[in-house]
Amino acid sequence: MTDVENDRYRAPALDKGLDILELLASVEEGLTQAEIARRLGRGPTEFYRMLDRLVKRGYVTRIDGDRFALTLKLFGLAQLHAPVRRLASFAVPLMRELAEASRQANQLVVFDRGYPVVVAQQEAPGYWGISIRVGSRIGLFETGSGHVLLAFRSAGERERMIAENAGGGDVPVPLAGDILDRLESLRARGYEKMPSSQTVGVIDLSAPVLGADGVALAALTIPFIPLINTPAAPGLPETIVLLKETTRRLSKMAGAGMQADADA
Repeated sequence: MTDVENDRYRAPALDKGLDILELLASVEEGLTQAEIARRLGRGPTEFYRMLDRLVKRGYVTRIDGDRFALTLKLFGLAQLHAPVRRLASFAVPLMRELAEASRQANQLVVFDRGYPVVVAQQEAPGYWGISIRVGSRIGLFETGSGHVLLAFRSAGERERMIAENAGGGDVPVPLAGDILDRLESLRARGYEKMPSSQTVGVIDLSAPVLGADGVALAALTIPFIPLINTPAAPGLPETIVLLKETTRRLSKMAGAGMQADADA
């Protein structure tokens, strides 16, 4: 199809809305209406109605009064459909290998509309293990998965994730100092290790599956149980190595090979 034929089917209003979304996706601090117009080479009044509709539909939010920024709505929509299914289809064989090697269960978790959600689950190969139903919504602050999903996001994304979790819509919520320090430490370490807040004696081990931009697409988590009746089972340090190697391989499949290698 030629450029002339392509122009025949243009939808100017849709193009304008997509131009705004793509521009806002490229910045973290948000832009004013005038800045959006200038960067897109348009008049300052051309985007008022479009921005108003994007705000009302939840794709864009106002910050600092006169600035506009993307919400997580597009990300949430993407997580619900094919990308999650593709990620799970890639992950399941590696999750099975991880379960066999570690003798532990594991689950794949993504962020959706305020909560970490389990999208794939692999049982432990023995008769004893911790499993969580696919589709379960778990805690954002009380789980290793939640910590990982927060840690490997920008500051603005974290604040909007917390706002969604609190039921406050798209109004960003700043992080408290203690949790922020923990997330920064987690990011530098490359994984989370913490006592389970649900089950005594269980250690949550969680590491990120990274996209090409270094953002966590998902968290892969092992609810680690010391297995006293299985002498050959890997201990905690060995299991962490197995977990990080699995997420490195998954991240490479997602296009983050160099970043994942650095984190490993």
